[in-house]
Amino acid sequence: MDKFIVSARKYRPQNFNTVVGQAHITTTLKNAIRNNQLAHAFLFCGPRGVGKTTCARILAKTINCTNPTPEGEACNTCNSCVSFDAGISMNIHELDAASNNSVDDIRSLVEQVRFAPQAGKYKVYIVDEVHMLSTSAFNAFLKTLEEPPPYAIFILATTEKHKILPTILSRCQIFDFKRITTNDTVEHLQEIVDKEDIKAEKAALQVIAQKSEGCMRDSLSILDKIVSFTNGEVTYQNTIDNLNILDEDYYFKLIDALLEQDLGSAMLLYDEINRKGFEGDMVLNGFAEFLRNILVCQDEKAARLLDVVEGMQDKYRAAAKKVQTTYLISALNILNEAEIQFKMARNKRLHVEITLIKLNFLQQAIELTTQEGTIVKKKRIDSALSIKSRPVDQVHLKPSAMAAPAAKLMIRTDTPKDQTESIKKEQVPARSASTASIAEPVATKNSIPVTTNQGIPVQGTRKNLLDALREKYGDKYSIEEVKEAEELNMEKLQLHWDKYATLLEEQNKHASAATFKIAKLELESENKFTVSVTALTAQRFVEQEKMVLTDYIQQQFNNRSITFSVLVVEGEKEEVPEHLVMNSRQKFDKIVEQYPLVKELRDKLKLELDY
Repeated sequence: MDKFIVSARKYRPQNFNTVVGQAHITTTLKNAIRNNQLAHAFLFCGPRGVGKTTCARILAKTINCTNPTPEGEACNTCNSCVSFDAGISMNIHELDAASNNSVDDIRSLVEQVRFAPQAGKYKVYIVDEVHMLSTSAFNAFLKTLEEPPPYAIFILATTEKHKILPTILSRCQIFDFKRITTNDTVEHLQEIVDKEDIKAEKAALQVIAQKSEGCMRDSLSILDKIVSFTNGEVTYQNTIDNLNILDEDYYFKLIDALLEQDLGSAMLLYDEINRKGFEGDMVLNGFAEFLRNILVCQDEKAARLLDVVEGMQDKYRAAAKKVQTTYLISALNILNEAEIQFKMARNKRLHVEITLIKLNFLQQAIELTTQEGTIVKKKRIDSALSIKSRPVDQVHLKPSAMAAPAAKLMIRTDTPKDQTESIKKEQVPARSASTASIAEPVATKNSIPVTTNQGIPVQGTRKNLLDALREKYGDKYSIEEVKEAEELNMEKLQLHWDKYATLLEEQNKHASAATFKIAKLELESENKFTVSVTALTAQRFVEQEKMVLTDYIQQQFNNRSITFSVLVVEGEKEEVPEHLVMNSRQKFDKIVEQYPLVKELRDKLKLELDY
């Protein structure tokens, strides 16, 4: 039985024309060879399996070919090309920097550079995975890389260009390899299956190309595995079964169930998927890619970004017409968060099911509002907000010329709460229009505000308000006049301010109490005053007590419209003692100036002072 050779080695390109997906690099190298403009050092960088080492070997083979073609390709018939294909050429040296990354390995390579080629024009040194070299090895390589002999050419290959020293990068001609597109991969795979007489569906090859993520070597390895699994017949179904890929039909069924808000069908569908052995994170990631493809289909300009197997495009476009853009964006956000938190979840299945429940009721959760003719999503507030309110100033009306002054009465009692509430329900209706002030009196516990007109005789059998209340409630209540709101005055304000500072000291808030004692008060109007402090810290202390302090002062003046503001003013600068601003050397000089014997002692003991 012949020895089996994997497709990645068997169908490895032997000239520039057979390199897949890197035309921008192969064209440049062929032109450089044809025009005799070769650099002495090249750096090939890019993802894995895209042809970096292959292009390096083709370049080494072509520049030593004795009969190159007019297009800049190797002839494959001369002695140099034949020896190269057989792997016995003495003009090419390959070094794996992943396992030979020490200084001694680089020194050994540098010593070989001194010897000229016995046959051919160039000696080519290919250093693969060059980013694995140590810093010392890079430094040992610098001089040779900058000024090599005219017959030496270095080709460095790496997948991580950012790890290479800038001094190395500046000495090389850099070529960036790109990922191989899905179409190029499918075409190359089709050529190989035709040569091998393998029956393969194009949809299966497209799935392989998508799974390889732009790596030709991976796609060829996957193809070999599936051919062995299916005994030479590659279909779409056995391909997704072998690659552990969830069929997209499940996603179409799932989105239909979610749009119809059929939670039972969605949960049963996920149970079926889970029984097939698919992990929850794979389902979340696959469904997110599915919704992304639907979102792409909704815009004709972005439709070319749709990367699905042949024959599925129409199905995606039909699904895109049924789903709203707002639903897709919100669903993608939910799936992204669920996939990030999947690893931390203890119950993986429950985590995925909760995500499906959110997606099922997502249409009801999205609230839209119209703003200036456009539809915008309503903002979501994660934290609770307190109700903002501000005190309403009292409104004073000028008394009418014909109206008599009104007396304000308040009925006080010490009755239980239940009796008080029953009394409030039986309060007298609205006051008369001749009331001089409509400001609400400050009502305390178990009090009922009452107004009546003085000096107006009662006509006939009609009783006044006071007599009606006494007759109804007896002597259980005492009647007193409600106090008028008092305007601010400096003397009383300062008195209660100091009392509040004393109250803070009793509560062990000494820092706040000290701030209140040194604060300066200034009246701005009859209902407003200003508190002046000298530091931001003092301002914060006052602001912390502002709510309680305002209520306290309003009660003392019986005036709910009193407010105040806190200002920070620049205080007087304190004189800092001289010894606090002097450094160690200045302090020592000051001591020596006062006590000369200290310097004499230092000199005799030969002390060295650390200033």
